[in-house]
Amino acid sequence: MGDRSILRDVAHAAGVSLRTASRVLNDDPRVAAATRQRVREVMADLHYTPDLMARSLRGGTDTTIGLVVESIADPFFSELIAAVESATSEDGRSVLVSSTHGDPGREFRVVEELLRRRISGLLVVPSPGDHSWLAEAALPLVMVDRPAEGLDADVVGIDDRSAAFDAVSHLISHGHRDVAYVGDHSQVATSAARLAGYRQAMAQHGLDVHDRLVRADCPTARAAAAATSGLLTDTRPPTAVFSAATRCSLGVVPALHEHRRSDVALVGFGDFAMADTLVPAVTVVDHSGFAVGRAAVARLAQRIGDPDLTPETISVPVALVERGSGELRP
Repeated sequence: MGDRSILRDVAHAAGVSLRTASRVLNDDPRVAAATRQRVREVMADLHYTPDLMARSLRGGTDTTIGLVVESIADPFFSELIAAVESATSEDGRSVLVSSTHGDPGREFRVVEELLRRRISGLLVVPSPGDHSWLAEAALPLVMVDRPAEGLDADVVGIDDRSAAFDAVSHLISHGHRDVAYVGDHSQVATSAARLAGYRQAMAQHGLDVHDRLVRADCPTARAAAAATSGLLTDTRPPTAVFSAATRCSLGVVPALHEHRRSDVALVGFGDFAMADTLVPAVTVVDHSGFAVGRAAVARLAQRIGDPDLTPETISVPVALVERGSGELRP
């Protein structure tokens, strides 16, 4: 899609939206004849050649949808994939799954490959960066877990900031003043929202957020474990930790036990296997990938049925599950 910028040029020169230019490209009968003619004349003047994404829709689509996630190894995304597969099967559809590892270049390539297969719709967990190029796909799109920069599209996820605010406020309500934050990718919208929720909760309760308490870039369990060890060996260690992602919790919990600090309160964002069997059992924000996945499929089905629906942000409810670790007092 190296010439996607040219389609934007076509739209600008013709005085129409990028979506309208895409519809002309794909012979959509809903475009007025005069508009269609004007756009086609501009395409000819600019020597525009349709790109792969536009060509992918010619000849019709099948009953397969595409799902692009960050990582199939992440527990949340594994659960989401299972939900999407289950829901699409119930609707008589199938799903093709690809992972991006958070790499925008890889994301671009896997989307291209999915569109070659003439999929009927696309679910995307977007990587960081501009996604205006996806408007050229001219097929039903739903962003999952987080919004896509530069793209007006449906988003199905949760209210990350509010959930983080409630989790940190829960720790503060149990007497904690030194609450540490351990998160994964600070440039990802969901992580940024959770960090903002943490800061908001601390500020609202009159507590300072010191740099020594924040570890915002721990993309792996190993990195989160190292960050937690650093927090625990500080001259003033925290009495509580908010772990802002499941992958972080898989590092935070072993580090707490390695340092024999099971007295440090913990709330994790997202549940994980055996979290309820540890001593103490881990209090979590129940961020269900299954619920998000099914809601995303439902919204995509609506958009396939009516491509002109106004884009919406749909928030799936979450709950704080109290198990013991988040209720420890300093």
